[in-house]
Amino acid sequence: MLEYFPCQRTHEDRLNYFYTMNIFETERLLVRTYSEGDQENFFLLNGNEDVMRYIRPVKSREECDEFLLEVIAYSRAEEIYGRWAVEDKLTREFIGSFAIIPREGKEQMQLGYALLPQYWGKGYATELTVAGIRYVFTKTPIDPIYAYAQAPNHSSQKVLLKAGFRHIGNDNENGKEIAGFMLRKSEYLEAIF
Repeated sequence: MLEYFPCQRTHEDRLNYFYTMNIFETERLLVRTYSEGDQENFFLLNGNEDVMRYIRPVKSREECDEFLLEVIAYSRAEEIYGRWAVEDKLTREFIGSFAIIPREGKEQMQLGYALLPQYWGKGYATELTVAGIRYVFTKTPIDPIYAYAQAPNHSSQKVLLKAGFRHIGNDNENGKEIAGFMLRKSEYLEAIF
């Protein structure tokens, strides 16, 4: 434990190291804020080439540790937006990440997720996206919400369509074809009633 809690840390620092706040949950999943205690899981996700193939370049452990601190700071500052950890509700196993964040270079908020490969094909992505949409339209002022997937990532595109998003066209971004999706609150409400 001393390795994780150098003597210069205060009692409050030690508590914050593992402090998390639940954001929302589904039947099987819990979405919560990240803490510094998530370093290993954060690296397993963001350093995994299979997971990052259609998201962004993989990060080294050092880059992940720095990125995690940025993610934690953003979530604390924004409260209702951020990148959050996803766990199995029963086992508390780390499954991946879910995000509601601004789209770089645009005045849009986007929803996104990334799951460790051993959790692919189990319906978690759809379950998470559907619950994330409900969170967006019941707990935030966001309207509409956007989502993006690289054109070759057919699995994520299917998840977004199944969850209620509609395809709004493709763009070229940094030499990659990106499929855009959007959902308005009125469309969401119409679909659930």
